[in-house]
Amino acid sequence: MDTQDPDDAMGSEVYQPAGPDDREDEGVLDPEDTLTDRGSDPYDEGWSPPERPLAVDHRGTTGREQREGESLDERLAEERADPALAEPGADDGVGDLEGGDGEPLDREVGAERAGRLTAPDEGAHEDAEKDMIAEDLGIDGGAAGAEEAAVHLIPEDED
Repeated sequence: MDTQDPDDAMGSEVYQPAGPDDREDEGVLDPEDTLTDRGSDPYDEGWSPPERPLAVDHRGTTGREQREGESLDERLAEERADPALAEPGADDGVGDLEGGDGEPLDREVGAERAGRLTAPDEGAHEDAEKDMIAEDLGIDGGAAGAEEAAVHLIPEDED
């Protein structure tokens, strides 16, 4: 049998364990190595702020107010009546919606937001149909502009 002396072995014939310098960096991962990467440029996604500031006017937002706590009168002032227990027909006047802006309910304004609207020609081909028709492609991953956020779906008439 032909056996080699371990001191004479060269190259890949010798088992070479990985030293401490051969390990990959254990710091922050690259975006392509994380599970949160959505495959798009992070600058394209944007951020949508809340519709209105939350709890800015409420007591208890500062450290001092949190330590002092709220009095019973302050806590009771924030309570609202259960709408399910209200008398039927109590809110049937114009502008009597609590927290509303005083305007009557407009059926021409939908509550559900529309997404990106694209014409059937996708904006890239010749427009075969001259009507203003578009298809809702859903809400984009990024922040919508003011014009896009203002578009809402209106339910079709049940005639």
